[in-house]
Amino acid sequence: MRLPDSFQKLADLLTELPSIGPRQAIRLVFHLIREGQNSVQTLSQRIADLKKIKICERCFFVHQNAGALCDICGNPSRHQDIIAVVEKETDLLSLENTGRYNGRYFILGEIPKSGILEDWQKLRLQGLKNFIEKNLVSNSEPRTSNGIAEEIILGFNLTSVGDFNASLLEKELKPFAKKISRLGRGLPTGGEIEFADDETLGSALERRD
Repeated sequence: MRLPDSFQKLADLLTELPSIGPRQAIRLVFHLIREGQNSVQTLSQRIADLKKIKICERCFFVHQNAGALCDICGNPSRHQDIIAVVEKETDLLSLENTGRYNGRYFILGEIPKSGILEDWQKLRLQGLKNFIEKNLVSNSEPRTSNGIAEEIILGFNLTSVGDFNASLLEKELKPFAKKISRLGRGLPTGGEIEFADDETLGSALERRD
C-alpha cells in the first residue's frame, strides 16, 4: 500500500537516525499523527531550535553559549591537562554524570571498523596535539607543564574493537602525555560506556590504569 508522500519522506528521514529501522520509523510517524497538530507543531519548533546549537571548538561537544567553548571547556576549575578522549557525545555525558571526573574531554567521533581515521577525525586529532603542544588553556591562563598533558584517558568501550582503537590512539598520543590510561575493569568486558550505570562507570574511572 502506498503511503502519502509527506508521510513516506519523514519515515525515510527517520531511518537515517541511529537504531531506527523502516518499521520503527513508520510507527513513529503514525504516533505523531495520532498526537495531533499541536504535538507536531511543538516537535517542529524543537527541531528548528537546534539551529541555535553550537559545537565547542575545543572538545566538539554541543553548547549554546555566547562564546566558542562549552560549559566544561570554559570552566576554569576543570583540570585542563587531564583529557578524556571518547568516541561519542553520549560517552562524554555518561562519564560526566558520574560526578567523579574533573578534567576535560575530547570527542574523536566513532572510529571506522577498519581502524583508519576519517580525514575529519585526523584533523580533530591534530588539533588536540596542537593544543597540548602550545600549552595554552586560553590567552589569559597560565601554561601547563612542559607542553605535555598530565594524563590522557582513552575512554573507549571495553570490547575487542574498543581495545584495538585504544591501542592505535595510544601510539598516536603517547608523546603528548605523561600518562596514557584506560578505564578500569569496573566496567565489564564487552560493556559499552553509553549504557553503563553511574556507579559502575565511576568505579571504572577511579580504577583507570
